[in-house]
Amino acid sequence: MDFTAEQLRVFQIFFPYAFGRQMLMRSTGKRFVHYTTAEAAFSVIRNREVWMRKSAVMNDFSETEHGLRCLAYAYNSENGQRFKALLDSLFPNLTTEVEEIFNSHIPHFRWETYLTCMSEHEDGEDTLGRLSMWRAYAGTTGVAVVMNPMVFLTPSDALRAYSNPVAYLTPEQFKAEFDNITDAIEKNADFVRSLGKDNVLANVFAMLRSAVLCTKHPGFHEEREWRIIYSPTYEQSDRIEKAFVTVGGTPQTICKIPLLDVPEEDLIGASVPLLVNRIIIGPSHYGAAMQEAFVGLLDEAGVKDAASKVWVSDIPLRVGA
Repeated sequence: MDFTAEQLRVFQIFFPYAFGRQMLMRSTGKRFVHYTTAEAAFSVIRNREVWMRKSAVMNDFSETEHGLRCLAYAYNSENGQRFKALLDSLFPNLTTEVEEIFNSHIPHFRWETYLTCMSEHEDGEDTLGRLSMWRAYAGTTGVAVVMNPMVFLTPSDALRAYSNPVAYLTPEQFKAEFDNITDAIEKNADFVRSLGKDNVLANVFAMLRSAVLCTKHPGFHEEREWRIIYSPTYEQSDRIEKAFVTVGGTPQTICKIPLLDVPEEDLIGASVPLLVNRIIIGPSHYGAAMQEAFVGLLDEAGVKDAASKVWVSDIPLRVGA
């Protein structure tokens, strides 16, 4: 499945930043990558599942607050007043309804939103990986799982979890993006009105939600992050399961994404043989041993020519004993 003409137009109006990033990824064929520990990567491939953690227990919690601050700055600005007046000109009292729904969900953004993160991967990083990401996320036995992009860029409701690019913005930059959306709604007012009040309300709420959950401080821009976001209180999935585990000594609730294709619902490319493009073993004292183990694991998972898809980075980074 691909976007319909109406979906594309809605996407361009309400989500211009995400639309631009999606189109760029599609046109370039760029892949994604997830930097993590070798133990976590081994578990993902062996168990055919990805864990999503609550935003409140990840190092991304502060970025949720950053998104809220940026949104408040733009929404309460002079142009924010224009945005609200524009909504009410489309449908009377729409602003009040948007605010009531949004404010009621703020606690859920913090406590009932589950995330897993990945980065855009450059071709030039195929053998070495990215030094800053090894330092930040990989520990002493790190692995980068490079992934084919199809499943992340093809629209599907099979999981009720969706991939979104992260925007690295100051409050002023955020306001400029917000102003662009106001301009687009105003320019396409007749089309937006034709969608009906319920659809417009849903899209405005989704736009504000995405702005909160996918805005980070510009200092993190080199991560080039995307997030898979799941909010069961907002949209429940019958394929994603909750579980109670201990991560780094902290008991917590997680959600598990199954790495399975559901072609009848346009979810294609999630199975391990289609998803995994290559694995890069990070700087470690045990690179050769880890390479052998991951080749065997990929072979067991049905990945063809597994030996050609596992590389050992030779970045001379000092790692722990």
